[in-house]
Amino acid sequence: MTETFDAVVVGGGPCGATAAHELTRHGWSVLLLDKAGRIKPCGGAIPPRLIRDFAIPGHLLAAQITSARMVAPSERFVDMPIDGGFVGMVDRAVFDEWLRDRAASNGAVRRTARFEKITRDTDGTAIVHYQMKDGTAGSVRASVVIGADGAKSAVAAQTIPGAGKVPHVFAYHEIIRTPARGFDGTRCDVYYQGRVSPDFYGWIFPHGDTASVGSGSMRKGFSLRQSVTQLRDIAGLSGAETVRREGAPIPLHPMRRWDNGRDVVVAGDAAGVVAPASGEGIYYAMEGGRLAAEAADEFLATGNARALRTARQRFMKAHGRVFWILRMMQHFWYSSDRRRERFVSICKDPDVQRMTWDSYMNKQLTRARPASHVRIFLKDMAHLLGLVSA
Repeated sequence: MTETFDAVVVGGGPCGATAAHELTRHGWSVLLLDKAGRIKPCGGAIPPRLIRDFAIPGHLLAAQITSARMVAPSERFVDMPIDGGFVGMVDRAVFDEWLRDRAASNGAVRRTARFEKITRDTDGTAIVHYQMKDGTAGSVRASVVIGADGAKSAVAAQTIPGAGKVPHVFAYHEIIRTPARGFDGTRCDVYYQGRVSPDFYGWIFPHGDTASVGSGSMRKGFSLRQSVTQLRDIAGLSGAETVRREGAPIPLHPMRRWDNGRDVVVAGDAAGVVAPASGEGIYYAMEGGRLAAEAADEFLATGNARALRTARQRFMKAHGRVFWILRMMQHFWYSSDRRRERFVSICKDPDVQRMTWDSYMNKQLTRARPASHVRIFLKDMAHLLGLVSA
C-alpha cells in the first residue's frame, strides 16, 4: 500500500520548513521533501519581526547589523544608522537546517529527495512522486500538497495555470572570508551603481566569519560574475578568500494565483513572493509558509478547497501595498545612474531613514507620523523636479 500523509511539503527552505512546522503543530501528518545540494544566493538578513514571530533563538544570528551604507554612482555614500535596534544576519546553511530540524522534532517526516511529479490515485487523491539521492524512486499519497520549491517551482508549473509567466531577476553572490582588518561587521553596504547592476543593486552583507558579496539583474548579457569581481575590487575585497559561489533566479512579483482549486497551494519564491527593490525574501517566505499552512489546515479540517485561496488573500492584504510601492520605487529610482544618485541623496534625510527602518523592521507601513509623510513627499518632489542638488 502507498504511504499516506495529510500534507506533503515540497522544499525545505525557510518557507517549506515553516509550513511543515505549523502543520505538525495542528496535529497533521507531514512529509517534508528537500533536495540535496540546494543553493540560494541570499544576503541573509532577518528583521526583528521575523525573530519575534517565528521564535528564532539568538545563537542563529551570525551578526547583528546596526547600520547600512548606501553608495551612489559617484562613490558618495550615506550611512543610515538603526536607532536602538539591529537587523539579524544568518548563515542560510545553518539557519535552514535548524528550521528543518525544528519541524522534524515536532513530528514532520524528513526525506532528502527531488520532487518529480504529481499524479492521481483512482479516487482522485494526489500522489507525489520523488527521487531519493541514491536514485531510488518513491511516492506517497497526500490530501494536500504545499509547493515551497523556490523560483521556477516544478509544483507550480505542473499544477497552477500561468505559473511560468512570472519574470525573474538572476542573483549571484560569492561567500568570502571576512578580512581581519578594515571590515565593519556591523554594517551592510548597498551599491546603487549601474556598473554593479543596471537595474538592481550590489551588496556586501556581513555574516560574522564570512560575508556575502553579490549582485542581481534581469538584463540579458550582463555578467554578474564580472559585476561581483568589480564590486570586490571597489570595496577592497579582491584578496579575500572565496568560500563558495552561488546563483539562482529570484521572482519579481507575486503570482496571480497560488492554488489549483483542488489540493495544491504554493508559497514563498514558488508563489513569486520576494520584495521588489530590496530583494528581501526570508521574512516573506516564512510568512507565506505560515499562511499556506493555515490555509491547508482549514482545507484538511473542512474539505473545502476554497480555503486554499486564503493564503494569497491574507498575504496580499497584509503586504500587497508595500510590494506595489517598492515596485514603483525600483522602476523609477533604479533606471539610471542620475536617478540612483538622487535616490542615495534622499537617504540622507532623517525622516526617510526613520520611516525606512520602521517599515522594514516591523514589516508594515508607518502611519504614526503624518507630518513626516508630508515632508518626505515634498522632498521627493523636489528631487524629482531637480530643484535640489543630488
